[in-house]
Amino acid sequence: MITSVQRRRRWSVEEKIRIVEETDLPGNTVSLVARRHGIAGNQLFTWRRLMAQVALTAAAAGEEVVSASDYRALEAQMRELQRLLGKKTMGSELLREAVSRAAGPKKQLLRSTSWPEGGQ
Repeated sequence: MITSVQRRRRWSVEEKIRIVEETDLPGNTVSLVARRHGIAGNQLFTWRRLMAQVALTAAAAGEEVVSASDYRALEAQMRELQRLLGKKTMGSELLREAVSRAAGPKKQLLRSTSWPEGGQ
């Protein structure tokens, strides 16, 4: 007897990848991970097969294949490098502004000072 209306669950690509990667961890099995997430084992096997096919397709095309976890680590590293580059760029701009401000009044002071009538 069905007591409620169940809708089909929608998993994002990121969620599917994360769940499939859990099956590769030591001590995990496909059925254990499937039960933990409330999905059928055959569904998880299908996701694994599809991910493998995508990897094989990329390899056949001559492209490098990188695991999703390595990809995420590289993205995080790139964001950190961009953040550091932004800090260095800002520091450089601030230093350039400080130097121009420090040099500015001296130039004006030298221009405004006139030599005495006799020369020196």
